[in-house]
Formats: sequence, structure tokens, C-alpha cells
Amino acid sequence: MSFRARLQSALLLLLIAHPTMASAQAGKITFRRVFPASTPEFIEITVREDSDVATYEIRQLEEDAGSAPFEVSAPLRAKIFGYAAELHHFQGLDLDVHRKIANLGEKTFRWEQGSQKFETKFNYTLNSPATQLLLIFEGLARQQEHYVVLSRRMKYDRLGINDALLQFESDLNRGLLPEPSRLLPLLDQISGDGKVVEIARQRARNLADRVRHSS
Repeated sequence: MSFRARLQSALLLLLIAHPTMASAQAGKITFRRVFPASTPEFIEITVREDSDVATYEIRQLEEDAGSAPFEVSAPLRAKIFGYAAELHHFQGLDLDVHRKIANLGEKTFRWEQGSQKFETKFNYTLNSPATQLLLIFEGLARQQEHYVVLSRRMKYDRLGINDALLQFESDLNRGLLPEPSRLLPLLDQISGDGKVVEIARQRARNLADRVRHSS
């Protein structure tokens, strides 16, 4: 067996024995916003550099903690980690404007990679890459809220679906949702459900067409 083959075999055995080694050095970014007396009061989203599967937690502070998985595409993850790189992974970074302005909630960006852990907290920032990163994470939170609300209305309140679709449409019109295509399965389900009022079914069809054509 050649030296190269022996080396490849040795590396494969190491990965089998220690499966976490394959992704141990992958970066991970967490965004958190805590804003008492708002709705929602708590948002936390964690995205890994090497995986489509991210996690989110959106709730009021008195509610039980618990995260759930959702998907973030590779192109959007590339944007997220690109902005983080521009911000030097938040190491020693002060983003806050340090001016007397309204409380907009404490926001945290945290970077983790292996033993490296850096984070920065701010109320409001004028830093351009940080602002773009904030817009993405807040957009993902809004997107997941729409997903959760529409899913619940489908199960428990079909008469409320049209109002939920109007809220989704408003955010879509303003370009606030990073990946609205994630809601296409729900929109298709609503448009084909005979138990949903026709105005909501038609709105779901129109929204699905818009999302597909803009993707």
C-alpha cells in the first residue's frame, strides 16, 4: 500500500473513531435579541457554517425556553459568515453608537469555532456590515414567525388564515424576508385546502406565484 493510501486510511479511521472531528472547526454564529415589553421579547437564532440546519427560539420571556430546527440555504449562510468575517468575528468589537436613544432591545452577536468564542452586545449601531447581518437575522425571525402562525391557523383557526397571509404579504412587499420560498409548502397547502375560505386560498396562490417567480 502506498504512503498516500496509508495516510487516507488512517484519516478515515480517525474520523470513524471521532465523528465530531469532521466538523469540529466549523464556525457557528448566534444572534440574540432581548427586548422586554415587546412582542416577541426573546429571539435567538444559531446558524452553523457547515449545515443547512439552524435553530431558532422566539418567545415571550415568561414562556418556557426551547429551540426548534429550521433550514438556511448555503447562499444565505455565505452572506452571514461573510459579514461576520468583515466584523473580525466580533473579537474586541464595539458596535454601539453610545448615544442617548430609545431602548431598542439588547442585541448580541456571538461567534464560536472550536475553543474560540467572541461576542459583542449593542442597542443600536451604524456599522454597515453589522446592520446587514442584523437585517438578515431579524428577517429570519420574522419568517419563522409567519411559518409558525400560518401552521397554527391551519390547525386551529382557518378563518384567521387570511389575516396571517396579509401580514406575510406586507413583509414580503417590504423585502424583509430573506428566504420566503421556505413558506411555499404551506402556501400550496392552504391554496389546495377546500376547508379554507376562497379569499385566503386565492391569496395563498398569488403569493406562492410571486415567491416562485422571484426565486
